[in-house]
Amino acid sequence: MVDAITTTEAVAKTTAAKTSLFSNYETFLSLLTAQLKNQDPLSPVDSTQFTQQLTQMSGVEQQLLTNDLLTSLLAAQGGAGLGGASSYIGKDVTAVWAADELTDGEANWSYELGADATGARLDVLDSTGKVVWTGQASDLKQGVHDFTWDGVTTGGGQMSDGGVYTLKITATNASGTVDSQVLTRGEVSGVELYDGEPYLTVGNSIVPMSAVISLKQHTAA
Repeated sequence: MVDAITTTEAVAKTTAAKTSLFSNYETFLSLLTAQLKNQDPLSPVDSTQFTQQLTQMSGVEQQLLTNDLLTSLLAAQGGAGLGGASSYIGKDVTAVWAADELTDGEANWSYELGADATGARLDVLDSTGKVVWTGQASDLKQGVHDFTWDGVTTGGGQMSDGGVYTLKITATNASGTVDSQVLTRGEVSGVELYDGEPYLTVGNSIVPMSAVISLKQHTAA
């Protein structure tokens, strides 16, 4: 996970900096002690420069302590996000999310129409944005409807399992364009963390928790 790698690197860099600072600090104190012991009583060493260096080292040490705190907060925040997302496991969600993985020759979505439509074109796009299948939605009534694509392209070819595809809908009626959106619906089976954001496993989709618009107790089919 990205956050875990970032946090680990931050800890490693801070630890290395602490080791270097401690070594320099010890060396500096040894040299200072030796010079003070051997200074000419009639011409004492000017302590101003030593005081400035000590102040600088203290500032660096404080910054490293601050980095430690920020690293701890980052790790805690990631854990809290994952912990909060875990409460979604076993529940049914609806998310505004259009990507699904073709598995066992099927990719599944839902689409929502804001009003009755006279026509609704469905386009399935591959990971490069290329349209591989185009067809008409069978249910044009206002509301939410399910759609399953069998992986067969418009040209008749069969796409292999494992590819991620996106559904796009364009609906119209006598008044013009009908508001519509593609949804992912299903039971949450797991959670993951990417770039500090929790994602939910819903069927064959990995959905950002921020895309969820509905959550309810799971009901057996």
